[in-house]
Amino acid sequence: MNLHWPDCRNARDVGGTRTADGGRIRSGALLRSDGHDLLTPAAVQMVRDDGVSRVVDLRWARECEQRPSPFAGTDLYRHAPLLNDVLGYVPPPDSYAPMLDHNRARIAAAFQVVVEAPPGGVVVHCHAGKDRTGVLVALLLAVAGVGPDPIADDYAATEGCARETMLNTLAHLDRRYGGAAGYLGGAGVAPGLVRAARARLVA
Repeated sequence: MNLHWPDCRNARDVGGTRTADGGRIRSGALLRSDGHDLLTPAAVQMVRDDGVSRVVDLRWARECEQRPSPFAGTDLYRHAPLLNDVLGYVPPPDSYAPMLDHNRARIAAAFQVVVEAPPGGVVVHCHAGKDRTGVLVALLLAVAGVGPDPIADDYAATEGCARETMLNTLAHLDRRYGGAAGYLGGAGVAPGLVRAARARLVA
């Protein structure tokens, strides 16, 4: 799906990404973007017309209050803050390992919101569509069977994002948790939901 959403600078479809076993992420199934507060009414309608069934907002509540989503209060919108209200760590420049370690329950909850969305495309976004969005999309792609290099390539498609940062994050995920499925399972996500994520995303 080609996304032409005015006033979104970082919107794209991850469809077409190859899985390690030769599959492919379904076009239009998982979309990622920056915030939507600048979207015009015409652009909001464009998002609906593109077949989006759920908009998952990963921002803190205070960010949502300062820059309200035009989808808030509609059937499309779900607020699933990815980070705890108090971080409790200093984010390093080259890995999201502390984000994974310190925000596990919220990350698992956001994953569940995506997987349990109605049939159709799911848009995941935060403020810039970089850090929080990048981590959740990486987890979704990993459980769908996408390898580290394609996940890092998708992450690096956002301006200012280095492949090495995501590769370091995925290496930490493997070393400490045995991979994305182990990380999510340990946070209470049922195995059936992890399988449902792959079924939802892979063509």
